[in-house]
Amino acid sequence: MPEEPIDIDLEISALEAENLPPELAPESAPEPVPEPAADLDLVEQERAEGEVAVYDPLVHYLAEVRRAPHLTREEEHRLAVLYREHEDREAGARLILASLRVSVIIAMEYRQTGMPILDLIQEGNVGLLQSLKKFDPHRGIRLNTYASWWIRAYILRYILANWRLVRIGTTQAQRKLFYNLRKEQRRLEAQGFEAGPKLLAEKLDVREKDVIEMDARLGSWEVPIDQPIRADSDTSLGDLLPSPGDGADETLAKRQFADLFRRKLAEFAGALSERDRVILMERIVADPPKTLQEVGSRFKISRERARQLEARILRNLRAFLRTSIPDLDSMGILPLPGDKRRGGRRPPPNQAS
Repeated sequence: MPEEPIDIDLEISALEAENLPPELAPESAPEPVPEPAADLDLVEQERAEGEVAVYDPLVHYLAEVRRAPHLTREEEHRLAVLYREHEDREAGARLILASLRVSVIIAMEYRQTGMPILDLIQEGNVGLLQSLKKFDPHRGIRLNTYASWWIRAYILRYILANWRLVRIGTTQAQRKLFYNLRKEQRRLEAQGFEAGPKLLAEKLDVREKDVIEMDARLGSWEVPIDQPIRADSDTSLGDLLPSPGDGADETLAKRQFADLFRRKLAEFAGALSERDRVILMERIVADPPKTLQEVGSRFKISRERARQLEARILRNLRAFLRTSIPDLDSMGILPLPGDKRRGGRRPPPNQAS
């Protein structure tokens, strides 16, 4: 399912750290990037401290980013006009290359989330591309200042979609609730109200069910089912979960009943005439069953007569089983298989065999 287009106004509202859980808040207060001359030396220095590596993809990427020249305000304006008014792709490429360092600086602010830094940079670059499509060079602001909001919005959405195994905030409505739920709770509690789901739903104009679901998601964390219950134990959490299938006792009981039903059915069939036995085994028990027309053609009787014989055999079988198996009614087996007018189901003999 393709992701819905990003709502930049909604995502920008989340850039205030007080609206975010601690895991998603940037290390420093988010501010627009006023100039393109962001210093990448600090990023490289931090990356290199305490590390010895033959090849580091991030360092290599930073070296490539450095090769793009900075643009003056006049150059940027000229290129932006060419791209906006004349769809000059080369001008657009120069603008993007000159602004790639902004994605790096902003992505580094979110490295404490545990996401791969190159993934954050890449997502920021997607936001940078989107910002260029919306950028108006005649409004008197630099591209990097405008793009920084888009870059942050896309990085934040990426983190929100991947910081848990069970995704939350997959739609704009969910992201709106995610960004504002905790803030509204604090506001109501500061005013002396009890911030319950019903009141929050009214204030945020959402369903009470959605508030309860989002509150549960924000207040819990995923735990791998293969995680040991203790450091010195080989028993995992999954070993303690109940099996989704039947228990051993129930499985044994069903098998024993299927054997009993099969024996009683064979006993009943042995006392029937050949015609009635064929109707029982090929019309009532068989899956798929023969049609009334096929039964009538075999014994040279009408479809109505075949139906009457089937009904009589079913009545006799029902009475025989009730006598032979006292607890049959409590087991939910009757009405018997083949009795379509009563909603019957196929018998255990075929299921268990």
